[in-house]
Amino acid sequence: MLQADTEFTPIAAHIRNNVMRQGFMTHVGAEVTDLTRGGCVLSVDRRPELLQQNGFFHGGVTAFLIDNATTIAAATVKGQAALTAEYKLNLLAPASGDRLICRARVVKPGRQVSVVAADVFCVIDGAEKHTATALASIAMIDQAVAPKVVS
Repeated sequence: MLQADTEFTPIAAHIRNNVMRQGFMTHVGAEVTDLTRGGCVLSVDRRPELLQQNGFFHGGVTAFLIDNATTIAAATVKGQAALTAEYKLNLLAPASGDRLICRARVVKPGRQVSVVAADVFCVIDGAEKHTATALASIAMIDQAVAPKVVS
């Protein structure tokens, strides 16, 4: 029998709250569709302003989802602030369809740097097509020295 991770519930709530305060997240219309310890799923619906000239999701939208999902996934491990240090992105196929989904998972948590992998899929007629993959190094930030948000 699986036991509930009761320590994760407040961490998840805090992370979701912080993510929804990101202006760009709201601007793009992305949402957190799943959040687990060591994992994050972000998705965004197709809208004309997210497409490039040939009607595919713009590569920048894919990169944004990877950037955010990998950082969020790293933050879920201990509820610690995190920032992207770098990522390697491979665009595998044009992203068309009705929705983009990015699934990130922590490969190796670290005290200072965590390694996180992500895969992006577009949903076409209910089926998922793998369109991108990435590996990211995420810097783990001490909450005591993290800048405070001014709103």
